[in-house]
This record gives sequence, C-alpha cells and structure tokens, in this order.
Amino acid sequence: MMDKEIIKIEHLSVRYEGREALRDVNISFYEGDFVGIIGPNGGGKSTLVKSILGLVPYEGEVTFCGKVSGRHNIGYMPQQNLFDKSFPISVAELVLSGLQADKRLHRYTAEDKAKAQAILELVGVKHLSNKQIGELSGGELQRALLGRAIISAPALLILDEPANFVDNQFEGELYALLERLSERMAIIVVSHDVGTITSLVRSVVCVNRTVHRHPTAELTPELLENYHCPIQVISHGAVPHTVLAHHAENAECKMQNSKTSCGCGCEHHNHTN
Repeated sequence: MMDKEIIKIEHLSVRYEGREALRDVNISFYEGDFVGIIGPNGGGKSTLVKSILGLVPYEGEVTFCGKVSGRHNIGYMPQQNLFDKSFPISVAELVLSGLQADKRLHRYTAEDKAKAQAILELVGVKHLSNKQIGELSGGELQRALLGRAIISAPALLILDEPANFVDNQFEGELYALLERLSERMAIIVVSHDVGTITSLVRSVVCVNRTVHRHPTAELTPELLENYHCPIQVISHGAVPHTVLAHHAENAECKMQNSKTSCGCGCEHHNHTN
C-alpha cells in the first residue's frame, strides 16, 4: 500500500531572467519517503527545493496534503554558504527559531526551551548552547541548522547539500542521524555526491531542467540513459576509478572501437579529439 501523498507538484516551470531552470515538472512526495535529489550543477536541484518552499516564483501548482498551503510543516536546512553567520544569535536561539512559524508573536515557553535542549543533545551540540553562531566551525553550524530544521517535528525535512563544509566524521554522523529521522518524517536530500547519497536514500530523483523519479536508489547506466540523466556512474573495484557515460558521437569527439581493461573488471573506451 502506497504511503500518503504529502506534496504534489503539477506542471511546475521556473525561469530566471529568461533562462529556463525547470520545465513542466510533475512529481509527488509521500510519507515515508527518503529521497535523494541529484543532477548536474545548474540543472535545477536547488530551484526545485526552493519552489516547494515558495522561495522562488513559479508557474504551475504545488499542493500540500490536498491543500495549496502547508509550507510551515516543512523543515529546511539550507546550504551553509547562504546562511549569515554574523547574525548575533546563540546556538540555542538558532534552534528555537525553528518554532517561529508556530509562535508568531508569543514568547518561547519553558517547554519550548526544554525541547530545544533535547534537540541540541540529539544533534550533538548541547555543550555549545550559549555560544554565538559566528564562533562555530562548519560542522558545528550544520548540526545547529539541522536542529532548527527538525525542532518543530515537520512532516517533511529538506536538506540542500548538507555535507558541504563538514569533516568526514560529522558527515558519517549526519547520515546516521538522517536514517533515524527517516522513521519519523519524510526526507529530501539534495546532493552532488552521487555515490554516498545513493547508498543512503530509498529512491532517487534526477533533475536536469526536467525531473525523473527512479523507484529505487540503485542507478544503472541503462536506467540513466533511458531517462536522459547526465549523471556519472561510480563503480567499485580493486582500482579506484569513475566510469563515465559515453560521449555523444559528433564532429569533435568520436569513439574508437578498441577497449582497454584496467584489470578490475571494467572497460574503458578510448577516444580521440
């Protein structure tokens, strides 16, 4: 039985200064989803997320649980380079700000503050509760931003390139935490790290102006070719390497018929310019 639909996107198109960023996107997201959004730089990954959040003008319709509303029930962790670290606010206050949609003009209660402390402990920065955000490392700030995104227990959590600016240890901890959170809320993760993200999520959406949702996180060259997804396929073997999709045959680049093996079970196609 399919999970309940929480977001339905119909005929969504976005243009920036005459340039088409997304074209006629039709896709739904459901309770229980743990989705990775991948695609080339400039392909529209972040634009799709910003359309869901209402941060960019668009044509078409985004419906939440049957109503054209509901963005307050989405937790959002933006790319860190879009966040102003100079803003004079403590880590605890940053996390509490994730409740603002519910609080409006009301002050935070003791219950709110206790909830913030529990979230700070969950994301591993409770000891930094009173520290100013401008003093945090990249990994510490990501933890705090994640805390702000989940404190309201949203139906959907969206993370835009969450592993940027963090060390390897926190990246592993972040993905482990997301796996636990995926039992409580739907999650969408935008990432350029195809190899890592496909090992974490349950399904994948490829975005390159148009959008294609794959039913699983297992991406094969044949599947990507069928949907015209310009994604590099990472192959594991004795020798670290990346298997690239074939070049389209044209006047500038022609494939040779010969193949050479690197000894790890894959084949490399040589080509000349």
